[in-house]
Amino acid sequence: MNKTPQVPPVPDRKLADAALVRRLIAAQFPQWSGLRVRPVDAQGWDNCTFRLGDDMLVRLPTAEEYALAVEKEQRWLPVFAPALPVPVPQPLARGVPDEGFPHSWSVYGWLDGEPASRAVIEDLTAFAIDLAEFLVCLRRIDPTGGPEPGLHNWFRGGPVARYDQMARQALATLDGVIRTDAAADVWERAVQAPWDGRLVWFHGDVASGNLLVQDGVLAAVIDFGTCGVGDPACDLAVAWTLLSGKSRQVFRERLGVDDATWLRGQGWALWKALVGCAGAVHDGERPPADTFAVLEQIIATHELQD
Repeated sequence: MNKTPQVPPVPDRKLADAALVRRLIAAQFPQWSGLRVRPVDAQGWDNCTFRLGDDMLVRLPTAEEYALAVEKEQRWLPVFAPALPVPVPQPLARGVPDEGFPHSWSVYGWLDGEPASRAVIEDLTAFAIDLAEFLVCLRRIDPTGGPEPGLHNWFRGGPVARYDQMARQALATLDGVIRTDAAADVWERAVQAPWDGRLVWFHGDVASGNLLVQDGVLAAVIDFGTCGVGDPACDLAVAWTLLSGKSRQVFRERLGVDDATWLRGQGWALWKALVGCAGAVHDGERPPADTFAVLEQIIATHELQD
């Protein structure tokens, strides 16, 4: 069994604030030094993000490992953009370590929209169709030269079995909290599900926060820091974290996903939910309601199929 990879580091948000961004912009891109800088409302994990004027944003990695994605996004996002049905971030400039900030960083064009949720999506089934079409188009892009799974994306696109030790530790922690026998069976099936080895592009983190909605429909897909070429099953986790019922079924049909790939995708969703719930229990807290609901949904689907 593969060893568990290094756990992604906790972000250091003290590295960056608006004053630092203003200094970096003034030193490296003085043509934009007069523009207003302000933090965005919803901050991600891997980067601190700031608006730069009305039409741009600045993304500063929160740890050295996350900075590995800067060069990758700068290289590949311009390749992706013309092949995809909705906008993706447009790199406008690449910053270098300077002015008290130790990592490479990026300036992108601003994309309007709000994070996907059932509250803002007009028709979840139509949304699932649009998302599936996006992923189909992404997979059709020539993978030659693309980065295979590694530390740059925490081994997304590789075997979910790489996280076997972490998943089983989480199951032990959650014993008595969830139906661990059923969850363990789902996990084992995911680990054993074969992959044909064909390399295709994947996003790596198809999650609500990276899917922007405007006027009720999918308007953009952002944050390609975990993208790469490999097994695209990791992009299926959204089927359990956001979709359900008919929308999940249509999503699978439009992607043309076989049983083994579907099981591997379910494994990615299960792994993330197990770790999230186990972390809360370990800290003496109740599992997050949304993450716990994902676990229950996966287990219930599994029991119905049996």
